[in-house]
Amino acid sequence: MSTSSRKRSRTEPSVDDGRAECPFTIMYVSPEDKSKGQKGKKRRKQSEPEEEDIAKVQNSPFTPSGKFKNDETLDLHYRVEPRDKWMGMTRYNSFVLNQAKYFSEGFIYVANDSTIAPKEPLQNGSGLRRQPDEWVARILEIRAADEHHVYARVYWMYWPEEIPVGTKDGNKYVSGRQPYHGHNELIASNHMDVINVVSVTQEAKVKQWFEENDEEVQDALYWRQAFDIRSMQLSSIQRTCKCDQPANPDKTLIACSDPKCSTWLHEECLKHDVLMRTYESLGRDKPYQKPVTENTENSVADSSDKAAGRPLSPPDNGSEVQQSIDAKMGNDSDNGITAEPSSQYPPTAGTAKNSRGEAVSVDKSITAASKTGRKPQGKKKKMDASSKPYEGLFEVALKLAESPSVVEIRDLRENVKGGEKTWTEPLACLVCGAMIS
Repeated sequence: MSTSSRKRSRTEPSVDDGRAECPFTIMYVSPEDKSKGQKGKKRRKQSEPEEEDIAKVQNSPFTPSGKFKNDETLDLHYRVEPRDKWMGMTRYNSFVLNQAKYFSEGFIYVANDSTIAPKEPLQNGSGLRRQPDEWVARILEIRAADEHHVYARVYWMYWPEEIPVGTKDGNKYVSGRQPYHGHNELIASNHMDVINVVSVTQEAKVKQWFEENDEEVQDALYWRQAFDIRSMQLSSIQRTCKCDQPANPDKTLIACSDPKCSTWLHEECLKHDVLMRTYESLGRDKPYQKPVTENTENSVADSSDKAAGRPLSPPDNGSEVQQSIDAKMGNDSDNGITAEPSSQYPPTAGTAKNSRGEAVSVDKSITAASKTGRKPQGKKKKMDASSKPYEGLFEVALKLAESPSVVEIRDLRENVKGGEKTWTEPLACLVCGAMIS
Protein backbone atom coordinates (compact mmCIF):
# COMPACT_ATOMS: atom_id res chain seq x y z
CA MET A 1 0.00 0.00 0.00
CA SER A 2 1.32 3.42 -0.94
CA THR A 3 1.05 6.37 1.39
CA SER A 4 1.34 10.07 0.79
CA SER A 5 4.37 11.86 2.14
CA ARG A 6 3.69 14.38 4.86
CA LYS A 7 4.07 18.02 3.93
CA ARG A 8 5.59 20.92 5.74
CA SER A 9 2.38 22.37 7.03
CA ARG A 10 1.14 25.86 6.27
CA THR A 11 -2.02 27.55 5.10
CA GLU A 12 -3.04 26.60 1.58
CA PRO A 13 -1.55 29.07 -0.92
CA SER A 14 -3.70 31.36 -3.01
CA VAL A 15 -3.12 33.64 -5.94
CA ASP A 16 -3.33 36.67 -3.67
CA ASP A 17 -1.11 35.65 -0.78
CA GLY A 18 2.06 35.62 -2.87
CA ARG A 19 3.23 32.06 -2.36
CA ALA A 20 4.78 29.62 -4.79
CA GLU A 21 2.23 26.99 -5.70
CA CYS A 22 3.26 23.43 -6.49
CA PRO A 23 0.74 20.92 -7.89
CA PHE A 24 2.82 17.81 -7.18
CA THR A 25 2.80 15.42 -4.25
CA ILE A 26 4.97 12.43 -3.32
CA MET A 27 3.51 8.99 -2.63
CA TYR A 28 5.65 6.51 -0.68
CA VAL A 29 5.46 2.92 -1.93
CA SER A 30 6.45 -0.05 0.23
CA PRO A 31 9.04 -2.48 -1.19
CA GLU A 32 6.41 -5.23 -0.95
CA ASP A 33 4.08 -3.35 -3.28
CA LYS A 34 6.98 -2.76 -5.64
CA SER A 35 7.75 -6.51 -5.78
CA LYS A 36 4.13 -7.40 -6.47
CA GLY A 37 4.04 -4.90 -9.27
CA GLN A 38 7.13 -6.36 -10.91
CA LYS A 39 5.61 -9.88 -10.85
CA GLY A 40 2.45 -8.63 -12.48
CA LYS A 41 4.29 -6.71 -15.18
CA LYS A 42 4.34 -9.70 -17.54
CA ARG A 43 0.55 -9.68 -17.68
CA ARG A 44 0.35 -5.99 -18.59
CA LYS A 45 -0.53 -4.96 -22.08
CA GLN A 46 2.24 -3.30 -23.97
CA SER A 47 0.29 -0.06 -24.03
CA GLU A 48 0.08 0.11 -20.24
CA PRO A 49 2.81 1.86 -18.21
CA GLU A 50 5.39 -0.41 -16.66
CA GLU A 51 5.72 -0.60 -12.90
CA GLU A 52 9.22 0.87 -12.85
CA ASP A 53 7.79 4.00 -14.47
CA ILE A 54 5.23 4.34 -11.68
CA ALA A 55 7.10 3.37 -8.51
CA LYS A 56 10.69 4.51 -8.65
CA VAL A 57 13.59 3.94 -6.29
CA GLN A 58 15.53 6.84 -4.84
CA ASN A 59 18.97 5.75 -3.69
CA SER A 60 19.70 7.93 -0.72
CA PRO A 61 22.60 10.37 -1.10
CA PHE A 62 23.06 10.10 2.66
CA THR A 63 25.00 7.30 4.32
CA PRO A 64 25.25 8.05 8.05
CA SER A 65 28.01 6.44 10.10
CA GLY A 66 25.40 5.13 12.51
CA LYS A 67 22.75 2.50 11.87
CA PHE A 68 18.99 2.18 11.95
CA LYS A 69 17.13 -0.66 13.61
CA ASN A 70 17.26 -3.84 11.49
CA ASP A 71 19.98 -2.21 9.36
CA GLU A 72 17.42 -0.34 7.29
CA THR A 73 18.58 2.21 4.71
CA LEU A 74 17.20 5.58 3.67
CA ASP A 75 16.49 4.32 0.13
CA LEU A 76 12.92 5.12 -0.82
CA HIS A 77 10.29 3.73 -3.20
CA TYR A 78 8.09 6.58 -4.39
CA ARG A 79 6.01 8.06 -7.18
CA VAL A 80 5.05 11.62 -8.06
CA GLU A 81 1.40 12.54 -8.53
CA PRO A 82 -0.03 13.54 -10.94
CA ARG A 83 2.32 11.19 -12.73
CA ASP A 84 1.51 12.11 -16.34
CA LYS A 85 2.03 15.82 -15.73
CA TRP A 86 5.35 15.18 -13.92
CA MET A 87 6.68 12.76 -16.50
CA GLY A 88 5.54 15.04 -19.32
CA MET A 89 7.94 17.78 -18.28
CA THR A 90 11.57 18.03 -19.47
CA ARG A 91 14.28 17.02 -17.05
CA TYR A 92 17.21 19.41 -16.48
CA ASN A 93 20.59 19.28 -14.77
CA SER A 94 20.27 22.83 -13.41
CA PHE A 95 18.17 25.97 -13.34
CA VAL A 96 18.93 29.68 -13.13
CA LEU A 97 17.00 31.93 -10.75
CA ASN A 98 17.80 35.58 -10.03
CA GLN A 99 21.12 35.21 -11.89
CA ALA A 100 22.19 32.32 -9.62
CA LYS A 101 22.60 28.80 -10.98
CA TYR A 102 21.51 25.75 -8.98
CA PHE A 103 22.45 22.17 -9.81
CA SER A 104 20.88 18.81 -9.23
CA GLU A 105 22.46 17.15 -6.17
CA GLY A 106 23.23 20.56 -4.64
CA PHE A 107 21.96 22.06 -1.40
CA ILE A 108 19.62 25.03 -1.22
CA TYR A 109 17.88 27.33 1.26
CA VAL A 110 14.10 27.38 0.83
CA ALA A 111 11.83 30.21 1.96
CA ASN A 112 8.70 29.56 4.01
CA ASP A 113 5.99 31.46 5.85
CA SER A 114 8.39 33.03 8.33
CA THR A 115 10.75 34.24 5.58
CA ILE A 116 8.41 35.86 3.10
CA ALA A 117 10.10 39.15 3.91
CA PRO A 118 13.78 38.51 3.02
CA LYS A 119 16.20 38.79 5.92
CA GLU A 120 19.87 39.66 5.98
CA PRO A 121 22.01 36.51 5.99
CA LEU A 122 23.46 35.44 9.31
CA GLN A 123 27.21 35.44 8.91
CA ASN A 124 29.81 33.31 10.60
CA GLY A 125 33.57 33.06 10.29
CA SER A 126 33.39 31.15 7.00
CA GLY A 127 31.15 33.71 5.32
CA LEU A 128 28.30 31.18 5.20
CA ARG A 129 25.04 31.72 6.96
CA ARG A 130 23.04 29.62 9.33
CA GLN A 131 19.46 30.75 8.89
CA PRO A 132 17.20 28.51 10.98
CA ASP A 133 14.09 30.35 9.81
CA GLU A 134 14.70 28.98 6.32
CA TRP A 135 14.53 25.36 5.36
CA VAL A 136 17.42 23.45 3.82
CA ALA A 137 17.05 20.81 1.13
CA ARG A 138 19.09 18.73 -1.30
CA ILE A 139 18.00 18.73 -4.92
CA LEU A 140 17.40 15.27 -6.36
CA GLU A 141 15.78 16.12 -9.69
CA ILE A 142 14.77 19.20 -11.71
CA ARG A 143 11.86 19.27 -14.18
CA ALA A 144 10.15 22.09 -16.06
CA ALA A 145 7.26 22.64 -18.44
CA ASP A 146 8.58 26.10 -19.35
CA GLU A 147 10.54 28.93 -17.69
CA HIS A 148 7.57 29.82 -15.50
CA HIS A 149 6.92 26.26 -14.33
CA VAL A 150 10.16 24.85 -12.89
CA TYR A 151 10.10 22.32 -10.05
CA ALA A 152 12.65 20.45 -7.97
CA ARG A 153 12.20 17.11 -6.25
CA VAL A 154 14.12 17.37 -2.98
CA TYR A 155 15.07 15.63 0.23
CA TRP A 156 14.67 17.87 3.25
CA MET A 157 17.32 18.51 5.85
CA TYR A 158 15.98 19.01 9.37
CA TRP A 159 17.13 21.55 11.91
CA PRO A 160 17.37 19.78 15.30
CA GLU A 161 14.47 21.91 16.53
CA GLU A 162 12.28 20.20 13.92
CA ILE A 163 12.69 16.64 15.18
CA PRO A 164 9.01 15.62 15.56
CA VAL A 165 7.41 14.27 18.70
CA GLY A 166 7.56 10.48 18.84
CA THR A 167 10.98 10.16 17.18
CA LYS A 168 13.01 7.17 18.41
CA ASP A 169 16.63 7.97 19.29
CA GLY A 170 18.20 4.73 20.47
CA ASN A 171 16.08 3.38 23.29
CA LYS A 172 14.17 6.57 24.04
CA TYR A 173 11.66 8.87 22.40
CA VAL A 174 12.77 12.43 21.76
CA SER A 175 11.67 15.61 20.04
CA GLY A 176 13.45 18.84 19.27
CA ARG A 177 17.08 19.77 19.85
CA GLN A 178 19.17 17.36 21.94
CA PRO A 179 22.20 18.28 24.12
CA TYR A 180 24.63 16.81 21.59
CA HIS A 181 23.44 18.85 18.62
CA GLY A 182 25.82 21.60 17.54
CA HIS A 183 24.81 25.10 16.53
CA ASN A 184 25.37 24.48 12.79
CA GLU A 185 24.15 20.88 12.81
CA LEU A 186 21.51 19.53 10.45
CA ILE A 187 19.90 16.10 10.24
CA ALA A 188 19.66 14.34 6.87
CA SER A 189 16.40 12.61 6.01
CA ASN A 190 14.46 10.72 3.37
CA HIS A 191 11.54 13.13 3.57
CA MET A 192 10.80 13.89 -0.07
CA ASP A 193 8.84 16.74 -1.65
CA VAL A 194 8.45 18.58 -4.94
CA ILE A 195 8.83 22.38 -4.63
CA ASN A 196 8.46 25.32 -6.97
CA VAL A 197 12.00 26.64 -7.47
CA VAL A 198 10.94 30.28 -6.98
CA SER A 199 10.99 29.33 -3.28
CA VAL A 200 14.80 28.96 -3.43
CA THR A 201 16.67 31.85 -1.83
CA GLN A 202 20.31 30.82 -2.24
CA GLU A 203 22.79 27.96 -2.31
CA ALA A 204 23.59 26.20 0.97
CA LYS A 205 26.96 24.67 1.83
CA VAL A 206 26.59 21.42 3.76
CA LYS A 207 29.09 18.69 4.57
CA GLN A 208 28.96 15.35 6.29
CA TRP A 209 30.98 15.20 9.48
CA PHE A 210 32.69 11.93 10.25
CA GLU A 211 33.30 11.94 13.99
CA GLU A 212 36.36 9.72 13.55
CA ASN A 213 38.09 12.71 11.92
CA ASP A 214 39.18 14.42 15.11
CA GLU A 215 40.95 17.29 13.36
CA GLU A 216 38.04 18.48 11.22
CA VAL A 217 36.61 21.84 12.21
CA GLN A 218 32.85 22.32 11.87
CA ASP A 219 32.59 25.98 10.94
CA ALA A 220 29.64 25.71 8.51
CA LEU A 221 26.53 23.58 8.10
CA TYR A 222 27.12 19.86 8.56
CA TRP A 223 25.28 16.63 9.34
CA ARG A 224 26.23 13.32 10.97
CA GLN A 225 22.86 11.78 11.86
CA ALA A 226 19.89 10.85 9.68
CA PHE A 227 16.12 10.64 10.18
CA ASP A 228 13.92 7.98 8.55
CA ILE A 229 10.50 9.53 7.94
CA ARG A 230 8.83 6.11 7.56
CA SER A 231 9.86 4.61 10.90
CA MET A 232 10.40 7.91 12.78
CA GLN A 233 13.91 6.84 13.78
CA LEU A 234 17.20 8.67 14.13
CA SER A 235 20.31 6.77 13.13
CA SER A 236 22.60 5.79 15.96
CA ILE A 237 25.35 8.19 16.91
CA GLN A 238 28.82 7.61 18.33
CA ARG A 239 28.92 7.79 22.11
CA THR A 240 31.91 8.44 24.28
CA CYS A 241 33.15 9.33 27.76
CA LYS A 242 32.19 7.57 31.00
CA CYS A 243 28.65 8.94 30.65
CA ASP A 244 28.23 7.14 27.31
CA GLN A 245 26.70 10.19 25.63
CA PRO A 246 27.40 11.74 22.19
CA ALA A 247 29.75 14.66 21.81
CA ASN A 248 28.56 18.17 21.03
CA PRO A 249 30.86 19.50 18.27
CA ASP A 250 30.77 22.97 19.79
CA LYS A 251 32.20 21.81 23.11
CA THR A 252 35.63 20.63 24.19
CA LEU A 253 36.63 16.98 24.29
CA ILE A 254 39.79 15.70 25.97
CA ALA A 255 41.40 12.40 25.03
CA CYS A 256 42.86 9.93 27.48
CA SER A 257 46.58 9.68 26.75
CA ASP A 258 46.79 5.98 27.56
CA PRO A 259 46.90 4.21 24.16
CA LYS A 260 45.05 1.25 25.66
CA CYS A 261 42.14 3.54 26.46
CA SER A 262 42.19 6.67 24.26
CA THR A 263 38.65 7.50 25.28
CA TRP A 264 37.36 10.97 24.45
CA LEU A 265 36.03 12.67 27.57
CA HIS A 266 33.59 15.55 27.93
CA GLU A 267 35.12 18.59 29.58
CA GLU A 268 31.96 18.98 31.67
CA CYS A 269 32.23 15.40 32.93
CA LEU A 270 35.87 15.85 33.95
CA LYS A 271 35.04 19.02 35.85
CA HIS A 272 32.00 17.49 37.51
CA ASP A 273 34.04 14.49 38.66
CA VAL A 274 36.73 16.71 40.23
CA LEU A 275 34.17 18.95 41.92
CA MET A 276 32.23 16.01 43.35
CA ARG A 277 35.38 14.42 44.77
CA THR A 278 36.44 17.76 46.24
CA TYR A 279 33.05 18.29 47.84
CA GLU A 280 32.94 14.74 49.24
CA SER A 281 36.40 15.27 50.75
CA LEU A 282 36.02 18.80 52.14
CA GLY A 283 32.30 19.37 52.41
CA ARG A 284 31.24 22.86 53.45
CA ASP A 285 33.65 23.56 56.30
CA LYS A 286 36.84 21.49 56.05
CA PRO A 287 39.96 23.38 54.84
CA TYR A 288 42.16 21.89 52.14
CA GLN A 289 45.65 20.68 53.10
CA LYS A 290 47.81 20.12 50.05
CA PRO A 291 48.95 16.47 49.70
CA VAL A 292 51.92 15.02 47.82
CA THR A 293 51.16 14.51 44.13
CA GLU A 294 52.53 11.91 41.77
CA ASN A 295 53.21 12.01 38.02
CA THR A 296 52.60 9.19 35.63
CA GLU A 297 53.98 8.84 32.12
CA ASN A 298 51.40 8.53 29.38
CA SER A 299 51.27 8.37 25.62
CA VAL A 300 49.15 10.34 23.24
CA ALA A 301 46.43 8.45 21.42
CA ASP A 302 46.30 8.45 17.68
CA SER A 303 43.30 9.45 15.65
CA SER A 304 42.32 8.40 12.16
CA ASP A 305 40.31 9.88 9.35
CA LYS A 306 37.40 8.28 7.59
CA ALA A 307 35.67 9.10 4.37
CA ALA A 308 32.64 7.62 2.69
CA GLY A 309 30.14 8.31 -0.03
CA ARG A 310 27.32 6.95 -2.13
CA PRO A 311 25.95 7.53 -5.60
CA LEU A 312 22.92 9.76 -5.89
CA SER A 313 19.60 9.24 -7.65
CA PRO A 314 19.70 6.99 -10.75
CA PRO A 315 18.97 8.34 -14.26
CA ASP A 316 15.31 8.45 -15.21
CA ASN A 317 15.19 5.29 -17.34
CA GLY A 318 17.02 6.82 -20.27
CA SER A 319 14.85 9.91 -20.59
CA GLU A 320 16.64 12.86 -22.12
CA VAL A 321 18.03 15.36 -19.61
CA GLN A 322 18.56 18.95 -20.70
CA GLN A 323 21.45 20.99 -19.33
CA SER A 324 19.68 23.95 -17.77
CA ILE A 325 16.60 26.18 -17.72
CA ASP A 326 16.11 29.80 -16.69
CA ALA A 327 13.42 29.94 -14.03
CA LYS A 328 11.42 33.17 -13.98
CA MET A 329 9.02 34.46 -11.39
CA GLY A 330 5.54 35.77 -12.21
CA ASN A 331 3.50 35.60 -15.43
CA ASP A 332 2.27 32.13 -14.53
CA SER A 333 0.11 31.20 -17.48
CA ASP A 334 -2.06 29.04 -15.24
CA ASN A 335 -2.73 31.10 -12.15
CA GLY A 336 -0.56 34.24 -12.18
CA ILE A 337 1.50 33.22 -9.14
CA THR A 338 4.38 35.56 -8.35
CA ALA A 339 5.27 34.43 -4.87
CA GLU A 340 8.49 33.00 -3.56
CA PRO A 341 8.20 30.93 -0.41
CA SER A 342 7.52 27.24 -0.69
CA SER A 343 4.30 25.72 0.55
CA GLN A 344 5.97 22.52 1.61
CA TYR A 345 8.54 21.25 4.07
CA PRO A 346 9.08 18.58 6.77
CA PRO A 347 7.80 19.02 10.30
CA THR A 348 8.39 19.71 12.31
CA ALA A 349 45.52 12.31 23.89
CA GLY A 350 45.56 14.58 26.66
CA THR A 351 45.13 17.51 24.26
CA ALA A 352 41.99 19.59 24.24
CA LYS A 353 40.06 19.32 21.03
CA ASN A 354 37.00 21.18 20.03
CA SER A 355 34.50 19.20 17.95
CA ARG A 356 36.82 16.27 18.04
CA GLY A 357 39.43 18.61 16.69
CA GLU A 358 40.57 22.04 17.74
CA ALA A 359 37.24 23.58 16.97
CA VAL A 360 33.98 22.77 15.48
CA SER A 361 28.89 20.53 6.19
CA VAL A 362 27.25 17.89 3.22
CA ASP A 363 24.04 16.72 1.69
CA LYS A 364 20.36 17.18 2.01
CA SER A 365 17.05 15.78 1.00
CA ILE A 366 13.35 14.78 1.51
CA THR A 367 9.92 16.21 2.38
CA ALA A 368 8.76 16.36 5.89
CA ALA A 369 6.09 15.31 8.30
CA SER A 370 3.60 17.72 9.72
CA LYS A 371 5.49 20.65 11.13
CA THR A 372 5.80 20.70 14.87
CA GLY A 373 6.69 24.37 14.96
CA ARG A 374 10.14 25.85 15.08
CA LYS A 375 11.50 26.18 18.53
CA PRO A 376 14.11 28.77 19.42
CA GLN A 377 17.39 27.41 20.60
CA GLY A 378 16.66 27.16 24.28
CA LYS A 379 19.00 26.90 27.17
CA LYS A 380 19.96 23.45 28.30
CA LYS A 381 18.03 22.03 31.17
CA LYS A 382 19.87 22.43 34.41
CA MET A 383 20.50 19.44 36.60
CA ASP A 384 18.84 19.27 39.98
CA ALA A 385 20.66 21.29 42.61
CA SER A 386 21.22 18.12 44.62
CA SER A 387 23.31 16.68 41.77
CA LYS A 388 25.73 19.61 42.03
CA PRO A 389 26.19 20.21 45.75
CA TYR A 390 29.50 21.96 45.06
CA GLU A 391 27.93 24.94 43.29
CA GLY A 392 29.01 28.19 44.94
CA LEU A 393 31.61 26.35 47.04
CA PHE A 394 34.29 25.33 44.55
CA GLU A 395 35.17 25.96 40.91
CA VAL A 396 37.68 24.31 38.62
CA ALA A 397 39.68 25.08 35.47
CA LEU A 398 41.52 22.55 33.33
CA LYS A 399 45.18 23.38 32.67
CA LEU A 400 45.85 21.35 29.55
CA ALA A 401 49.09 23.09 28.58
CA GLU A 402 50.78 21.52 31.58
CA SER A 403 52.50 18.15 31.25
CA PRO A 404 50.93 16.17 32.68
CA SER A 405 47.66 18.07 32.50
CA VAL A 406 46.25 19.33 35.77
CA VAL A 407 43.01 20.71 37.11
CA GLU A 408 43.10 23.89 39.16
CA ILE A 409 40.63 23.98 42.04
CA ARG A 410 39.58 27.18 43.73
CA ASP A 411 37.91 27.30 47.16
CA LEU A 412 35.08 29.85 47.18
CA ARG A 413 34.01 29.20 50.80
CA GLU A 414 34.48 32.49 52.66
CA ASN A 415 33.63 30.98 56.05
CA VAL A 416 36.46 28.41 55.94
CA LYS A 417 39.69 29.61 57.51
CA GLY A 418 43.16 28.11 57.00
CA GLY A 419 44.34 25.70 54.35
CA GLU A 420 44.91 26.37 50.66
CA LYS A 421 42.44 28.44 48.65
CA THR A 422 43.80 27.42 45.24
CA TRP A 423 45.57 24.19 44.35
CA THR A 424 46.08 21.78 41.46
CA GLU A 425 45.62 18.06 41.04
CA PRO A 426 46.57 15.67 38.21
CA LEU A 427 43.86 15.23 35.60
CA ALA A 428 42.81 11.58 35.45
CA CYS A 429 40.82 9.64 32.83
CA LEU A 430 37.31 8.88 34.03
CA VAL A 431 37.38 5.46 32.35
CA CYS A 432 40.80 3.93 33.04
CA GLY A 433 42.15 6.27 35.76
CA ALA A 434 45.40 7.04 33.91
CA MET A 435 46.87 10.50 34.32
CA ILE A 436 46.26 12.61 31.21
CA SER A 437 49.42 14.12 29.79
